[in-house]
Amino acid sequence: MVKRLMSTLIITTASVWALAGCGNNTETPDQTSEAAVTTAESSEVAENTVDWSLVASGEAPADITNYQYPFALDSQNVQDYADYFKVDNTTAQHNLTVSMASNEALSKALDQLSETYVSHELTDSKDMTLIIHTTPDIAASSYDYVFSDDFAKGLVLPIVIVPDGKKGDVKAHSEMAE
Repeated sequence: MVKRLMSTLIITTASVWALAGCGNNTETPDQTSEAAVTTAESSEVAENTVDWSLVASGEAPADITNYQYPFALDSQNVQDYADYFKVDNTTAQHNLTVSMASNEALSKALDQLSETYVSHELTDSKDMTLIIHTTPDIAASSYDYVFSDDFAKGLVLPIVIVPDGKKGDVKAHSEMAE
């Protein structure tokens, strides 16, 4: 997985350089019109922002009250998720589906973040969120991504960019309380 991610990042970076003419002084109208943003934890000015229009799927959010999830509400997978993360079955059904589809949203965000990406994590609470940790030169922002792939089509995953340069606070399985 790491090898695939690195290959994707290298190809993305090379493509961006080719399109931008490999110059660091190249400015587009969008770059010059955007205001500089100061991050909360750093006095450094964030130079780059994620263009959420490039991440957008164009899909409309689904009505989750009538959504046909790929996992039955009473399935063993849903029950195991609910027990492990201490959430109700409805939340478990939703989170299990969204977490399995999350690479769709993550890969689109990583296309722009390239070497500024540090780590990411998914929260396992009632309001599942994809948190992407970046270097401080990326502006903090957020976006509600709507999945377009059939597996989770129409479901929404909030994405939050956190420019703290830190690895997530996720514990390894060996550190989890039984």
